[in-house]
Amino acid sequence: LEDGVLLCDLINTLKPGIIKRVNRLSTPIAGLDNVNVFLRACEKLGLNEAQLFHPGDLQDGNESRNSYCRFFPFVLITIYWLGRKAQSDPFYTGPQLNLKAFEGLLGTALSKVFTFDVIFLQWKCNVS
Repeated sequence: LEDGVLLCDLINTLKPGIIKRVNRLSTPIAGLDNVNVFLRACEKLGLNEAQLFHPGDLQDGNESRNSYCRFFPFVLITIYWLGRKAQSDPFYTGPQLNLKAFEGLLGTALSKVFTFDVIFLQWKCNVS
């Protein structure tokens, strides 16, 4: 997901041609460009800013794996809203997102983030 190619392909499946060019180079700049193009396409389809993740949520760069895992649920939230938007379009006939199953997955991911945050805060308080 980090290079944005899969996200661009996903949204082009939902709305063919909404993204004209996907940058398939394997560079961080190309990945960031693809993620930004994906997010702009989401806005064109009607998602609002609160439903979109931040491009940095997918870029783990020098961040720890835990930090990456903490922001990943925001990416899932965007995919969830994108799936709901597609399913509410009467002209959309493509693949369907199983919203109930996805809500369960999202709930699990968010609970793990909450658990990590609580453990981290407890550790930080004990170290200080």
